[in-house]
Amino acid sequence: MDFAMTAVRTALNGASYVAPRLAGGAAFRLFRKPRGRSRLRPGERPLLDRAEVGEIAVGGGKAVSYRWGTGARPVLLVHGWESRGSRFAPLVSELLDLGLSPVTFDAPGHGYASGETMTIVDLRDIITELDARHGPFEMVVAHSLGVTATFLALREGGGARQLRPGRIVAISGVPDFAYLVDRFCERLGLRARLNAELRGRVERELFPGEEDIWSRFSVPRTAPEAGPASVLVVHDEDDDMVDPACSRALADALGDRAELVVTSGLGHRRIIGDPQVTAYVRDFVVRERAARVGRAAGRPDPSPRPAAG
Repeated sequence: MDFAMTAVRTALNGASYVAPRLAGGAAFRLFRKPRGRSRLRPGERPLLDRAEVGEIAVGGGKAVSYRWGTGARPVLLVHGWESRGSRFAPLVSELLDLGLSPVTFDAPGHGYASGETMTIVDLRDIITELDARHGPFEMVVAHSLGVTATFLALREGGGARQLRPGRIVAISGVPDFAYLVDRFCERLGLRARLNAELRGRVERELFPGEEDIWSRFSVPRTAPEAGPASVLVVHDEDDDMVDPACSRALADALGDRAELVVTSGLGHRRIIGDPQVTAYVRDFVVRERAARVGRAAGRPDPSPRPAAG
């Protein structure tokens, strides 16, 4: 833990003894706002310059959308917390080569979008609005908190229609909202009293009047009833932000519909643009496309690819 995090931990834990509500409010402000905007990398600029750009009003700001291709066979790419749509640049190029039409976005408080922050409900609404504009998406590729929001959109919609992709790629997925709170407190070394204060703030200020958000925003609990026909689950064993066990639990919950791939040495963020992971997604697209064509022709599905890891 660096000096800044140590100072924050000491200040919040100390304040929680004498002014727990004030300390809880400070923890809540840290929790709900990104630490900074992820910057565009030089290699991402050429692809972003070729995109058709749009806007979506959501929450306290405007999301910025990016679209490539002819519009045929659209695919949605959903980023996570403190990230941006351009991080999918290597995958966008691969999907274009396959004749698909990728769509991604920067959520409020991220990338080139306006606003200061986003919620999981904002992400859900962006997903369903993009599906209404450019879909129906035949596949969604999501990373981190984007995985949680994607499964929420599968269950609840939130826009003109409900999301219904045939396939999902879930990379380094956050299992539920409770995990985010617990992980935040764990990384800062906050007392259990502050965890409880933070949960209360989340319920009252982010989702007032909502019933049991801790179950509602849980992917493993609800994925079996909402998941698509086929899901590729990818996680790195060296991820220090989201435990790989979370993706194993998601794959178990989905049963035969899921294929689990475990990578090594990529962590939580580099996994998105890794060439091998991009190749896994490409293979997933090609195999699923061949399976659909085979079923239409009355041929049996090809043998599934064995899970790595």
